[in-house]
Formats: sequence, C-alpha cells, structure tokens
Amino acid sequence: MARRKPAPRARKSTPLRTMLKSNLHLLIYTLIHAIFGLYVRLRMAYHAIYDRLLAVLYYHHRTPDLIRNDVKALSRLPEHLSVVLTLHDNGDRDAALEELVNDVGELSAWCASAGIPLLSVYERTGILKSYIPQTHTAITRTLHAYFNPTPPSLPPSLSIRSPSHPSYSPPPSHPSSPSTPPIDADVPAPEAPHLNLLLLSATDGRNTIVDLTKTLADMSQRGKISPSDIGAELVDAEISESVMGEPDLLVVFGPRVVLEGYPPWQVRLTEIFHVPDNSEGVGYQVFLRALHRYAKAQMRFGR
Repeated sequence: MARRKPAPRARKSTPLRTMLKSNLHLLIYTLIHAIFGLYVRLRMAYHAIYDRLLAVLYYHHRTPDLIRNDVKALSRLPEHLSVVLTLHDNGDRDAALEELVNDVGELSAWCASAGIPLLSVYERTGILKSYIPQTHTAITRTLHAYFNPTPPSLPPSLSIRSPSHPSYSPPPSHPSSPSTPPIDADVPAPEAPHLNLLLLSATDGRNTIVDLTKTLADMSQRGKISPSDIGAELVDAEISESVMGEPDLLVVFGPRVVLEGYPPWQVRLTEIFHVPDNSEGVGYQVFLRALHRYAKAQMRFGR
C-alpha cells in the first residue's frame, strides 16, 4: 500500500502588525539620526564661525604689547601652563616635525609675552626630546621675531629640559638692531624675561608611577623607609622632582579632551580647557580663551 505524501504546509505571511512596527522603528531611527546629524553640523559650523571671528578680532600680529593688553585685565595668570600637542604624521615626518616645532615656538612666544614663566609641552611620542638643540634654535628665532621689532624689548632667554635630559640653555644672543637707542650708563638695562620649556612624553606618565612604586616597595622591604611614611605628600614630592610639578592650566588643542597618556598624577587639581570641534589646531584665540577661563575658575580643592 503506497504511503500518502504529506500536504505541503502553507507559508505563513508576515503579519501586517509586525511589518508596520518594523517600518515605524526604521522611521524613528532615521529621524533621530537625521536630527542628531543636523545638530552636529550646525554646532560645528557655529564653533567654526565663532573661532574665526575671535581669530580676526584678537590676532596678536606677533606683537608682545598686544598680547599683554589682551591679558592685563585678567585677575590671575597660570604660573605653569601645560599643553597637549599631536604629531600629525601623514607620511611626511619632516613636515610634521616642522609643524610641531612651529606650534611650540608660537606657544612659547605667547607665554613669554603674557608673563607665564613655565610652559610644558606634552607630545605622546617624545620626538622633540631627540632634537632639543634644534628645537631651542627654532624657538629662539621665533622669540626674536616677536620681540626684536619693538625695541627696547629684549627677547626672553630660553631653557629646555625634559625628565630624561639635562637642561639645555646656551648663552642668549641678542642681535643688535639699528633702531635701538643707545643705552644710558646711568639707567639700568631692562632685564630680559626667562622662559622654561619642559618636554613631556608618554614615558613620563604611568611608567614613572610604576617605577616609583617599585622603588618605594623595595625600600620598605629593606627597612630604609617605614610604610607609614609613604603617603600622597611623599609621592607628590618624588614625582615633582623627577617629572614636574602640577600645572595650573592644561590646554588641549584638539576637538575633544583626549590626553593621550598625559602624566595622570599631575592633573589631579589642574584646570583643563578645550574648545569643542576645534579643527584649526594651535590657535591664539584658543590660548586666550583658556587664560580667560582660568582667571574665572573657582579653585575649591575638594571643598
């Protein structure tokens, strides 16, 4: 007796309710995506126009007097300014290094003009540490371009150091200018300001804390130091001596707050400033806005 073949099952059609729900979800997702994309583009356009307007209104014209005039109304200035820069290596390393050195030179001139005595520059790879004499020469050239055209201003003297290198500070040379008036013997010559530049890299961050922890643990095991003596004050003193002290203000010149491995211990109480959607990189308007924000900041120190 032949077996009867089972009748084929009818394919279930997609219910109308499920289809409408899927289309509704897709419509809501598309609307949210479109609105958020429009908001981001409008925000970027607003910040670009605002930054360009500030760049036109507050351009320094490489004149220290204009920079001093821009900051003279501020209630306070940072004694130690730190910045985060990025090496934009797009295949041409020499051009990227030249751009980085130019940015450091401009920042050094702005700090010297504003009266900030210490500038620390963090760049993750630490490439500038391998070119300290060349970096010193390039920055000195920029300082002369700012200060020499306006006698009797003297270009600031410059010293560069890093946690793994000794301080580099050759004797300053001030080229004579034909428009400089003769110096009266009875009038004391104006003293040139001095700028300290500190170069930092990723090796000066967490690795330093790890090495310090190992050293303190080894000293404790050998009885050279009591565990009760190890505290925040001791760690702060050791790191400040080996790397640097805590900066008053940290400026990030990127579009987002990305510290790229910046030494974490040093930014516990540091004021951090950045301009959203900043695509111009290092700019005087960002530098000036950071100083204005720092002057208005309230330092509560956990209270």
